[in-house]
Amino acid sequence: MNDKTKEALNSYSEYGVKSEIDVADPHRLVQMLFDGALKRINLAKVAMKAKQIEKKGNLIGEVTSIIGGLKDTLNMEAGGEVAQNLASLYDYIENRLVMANASNSIGILDEVGELLLDVKEGWDGINRPAGVTEEVAEKLAVAEVIAEEKKAAEIIPPKLTKPLSSRSNRALKAYGR
Repeated sequence: MNDKTKEALNSYSEYGVKSEIDVADPHRLVQMLFDGALKRINLAKVAMKAKQIEKKGNLIGEVTSIIGGLKDTLNMEAGGEVAQNLASLYDYIENRLVMANASNSIGILDEVGELLLDVKEGWDGINRPAGVTEEVAEKLAVAEVIAEEKKAAEIIPPKLTKPLSSRSNRALKAYGR
């Protein structure tokens, strides 16, 4: 892994996914870069609407860094024309990000987000087991999210239904609860 890719992943890891980065395979790392770029684009749009210029600029800068990391992962020799096309697309995206930042254009950020989402969906399909349709893959992803939410719910202590002391009981009775 080279310096640009590490920098892009470090930028992404600042948002609480450090442990996943440490154990992810190369395919998953690229997926995480796409996810990080898309999240930051959405955050930049929010910052743009709120007229938070510095935050917007920082987020667009992080997206640019992530795109640089994605471009850096391309194997131009083995990837041939596909790698060349992706490199050109990433260059275009970087230029559009500069334009979006300079002109405060949510429309350009939407365009960049759509382009990245298209590439991400193609990338996600690469590692999908044979015979698994996109619909099934989406259902599996939803099932994973539900499982993670259940796991998180087990960690959060249940809401107390009875007070812990007689003083609390008296206070609740006094307030009609």
